[in-house]
Amino acid sequence: MKEQISKRQKTVLKAVIKEYVKRARPISSQFLEQRYSLGVSPATIRNEMQKLTEKGFLLQPHTSAGRVPSDKGYRFFINELLDIKQKEINFKDLLKMARKKEASDMIKILQELSKGIADFSRSLVISYWEEEGFLWKEGWEKVLKEPEFFENKKIITHFTQLVEVLEKNINQLPGDSEIKVFIGRENPFCRIEEFSIISSGCSVFSKQEVSFCLLGPKRMAYDRNIGIINSLKKILQER
Repeated sequence: MKEQISKRQKTVLKAVIKEYVKRARPISSQFLEQRYSLGVSPATIRNEMQKLTEKGFLLQPHTSAGRVPSDKGYRFFINELLDIKQKEINFKDLLKMARKKEASDMIKILQELSKGIADFSRSLVISYWEEEGFLWKEGWEKVLKEPEFFENKKIITHFTQLVEVLEKNINQLPGDSEIKVFIGRENPFCRIEEFSIISSGCSVFSKQEVSFCLLGPKRMAYDRNIGIINSLKKILQER
């Protein structure tokens, strides 16, 4: 049974996630009142945030007055508040490159696409061409600039462990074209909880099956990154 939350609570949850992704710090009711035209007082927003916390959609770190999304909050955002199939991001230069390349340049295509996706998503991107056993990684320098890696040095070790585990199990990820999002402990291969994975299979040149995975902190821009994958799949299918 789906847990019911009010329309206002959905609006508040979506705003908290949006601002936390952008700012990487707990979001307060006063901040939301100043930033958004919610039509209610900070006290009312604070009350709604408390209800969302009690229901497990938000967390209150330490003694901070602000809140951050929980895994449950992110999952609700993706499942209920985000239109995964329709969301697209138009990164024209990258898509023009994909159109111009020939099938014989497949490895070069994967390298350039992976680099482009990493630049746009600020994530580590792993592309895997199963037929040739080709695996490529791009984006270390991007993802390691995220504030999570400065706040806790151990997180770099955890992230490296996650990448190693995913590399070993990449061929076990669902290879179909549906976008899969694994938040924190939803990761099917290990219980490293600080990160999320977005993955999807993709048909290149109508015959070559490739998997793309985006890895980053849970505070990733899910709407943008899902849009990037949708746009990529669309242009490669149209080619």
